[in-house]
Amino acid sequence: MNINSRRGTKQSAARHHSHLDRCIQLFLLSTAAIIVIAYYYFISSTALQSTAATNKTSGDDKHEHDELRNHNIRGGTNEVTTTTNIKKKAKATIGYAITVSGCPKTNASGMLDGAAVLKHSIHLNSIHSSSSQYDYQMYALVHPSAESCATLQLAPLGYQILVRDVPVPLQEIEGDYLRNKVPKNGCCGDKEFVKLHAYTLMEHPVVVHLDLDTLVLKPMDALYDVMMDGVMSSTTKKNNKNNGGGIDVAFNDPMPQQQPINAFFTRDYNMAHPGMKHAGVQGGFLVLRPSMEVYEEFREIIRKGDFRQNGGWGGMGFGPFYGSMTFQGIIPYFYDHLHPGTGVELDPCTYNNMATNPRDKPTRNDIVSGNCRNGYNRPEFNDECEDCRSRPIGEIFTTHFTLCQKPWECHAQDGDRIQERLCRKFHGEWYRVREDLETSMWKRGVVALADTDEMTKVRGGRFQPQQFRGYCKGHGANGYIPITLPESDVLAKAT
Repeated sequence: MNINSRRGTKQSAARHHSHLDRCIQLFLLSTAAIIVIAYYYFISSTALQSTAATNKTSGDDKHEHDELRNHNIRGGTNEVTTTTNIKKKAKATIGYAITVSGCPKTNASGMLDGAAVLKHSIHLNSIHSSSSQYDYQMYALVHPSAESCATLQLAPLGYQILVRDVPVPLQEIEGDYLRNKVPKNGCCGDKEFVKLHAYTLMEHPVVVHLDLDTLVLKPMDALYDVMMDGVMSSTTKKNNKNNGGGIDVAFNDPMPQQQPINAFFTRDYNMAHPGMKHAGVQGGFLVLRPSMEVYEEFREIIRKGDFRQNGGWGGMGFGPFYGSMTFQGIIPYFYDHLHPGTGVELDPCTYNNMATNPRDKPTRNDIVSGNCRNGYNRPEFNDECEDCRSRPIGEIFTTHFTLCQKPWECHAQDGDRIQERLCRKFHGEWYRVREDLETSMWKRGVVALADTDEMTKVRGGRFQPQQFRGYCKGHGANGYIPITLPESDVLAKAT
């Protein structure tokens, strides 16, 4: 017998067993890894479903002011880490712009406090804190006369300050009537044209121009999606109101299908009157597609100055009405007459809700009377118009504090009338957003609403604490406790 041959066989068998052992070890390790990964995936999915279910139902048992509460999530501009530690990349960054045409002569709290709470409401309804796919960037379009106060108050909040003069100097307007009358037209005269610089923010696919006294209540992704991706049949309001991402178009009109949508706006029917051909837009809300060509076209319209005393812009009936010589008139003239089908009028009950009376006679005991104001332009709706004051706050995307008065004036709005009931909810939401800004972003003390003594000690106000959350000492502007900015390092982290 060959001893060497037998020894080789044993060595070969040993090597075989060693290889087999390694295979078994690798198999066990791989199996264990698969089990761990599957377990982690199961736990993550369960957490996500639980969070979604919590977000959906948590408001059912809370006060109505809290039905719009969002989780506060910190993150960067392009990639955001959510509360479930999942990084989300924004579909796009939306530009949000406000315009400051002058420094306030009274109640200076309006600029700082309005801008701070508005920005935080946008944050809460962005990719950082909600189901939205969009990030945001804040801008302040500032007339040179307001540069000092705007820079001091808005820059620390994270607004990018853009000092911009009127698109066309007054002396260059060719039309005598417009050149002579526009300085005193509307709220701000020709300075209102500064808003048109929003069209020059070309780094964004969509820009939203809002007044300082507005508040965002829900993400507006459906509007942005249409402007970026085009109109889908599922995004029209017809048979789809407040359902499946549908857009509430005014009068239940279908969404234009043949060309890109370049603007969304609401009209100010509160300023409408019998006999007028066209109602003006409400100047505090405009969603637009930036375009230097459009901006230059607006400049040419202003420079030509074809605004007629009895016929408005181009003699086509876009005026006269409040603000018709400036923003409120030139925007509908552009989208309704010069470029029809490219702008869409939204339902003012869901976008830019101002709690206005839809009819031209007073409401008594919650019973409306008179003709529908929006029926001046659309006679078929003369007798049927929704009362936006009855719309549940959970269905409203933005509100504008015009008839409801400014939140920083501590109006109780506690009468049992249809307008006051909705206004009180709007004001309560504004104060909730302010509280969230100060506690979650600026890390100031959280106080139980029921503990009036502690709230007075921490925040200074005990006037209706459930409504004003410690920021009002009494009724009226003198009772308001203004926002005080935190230290610069805290602001830097929050912005």
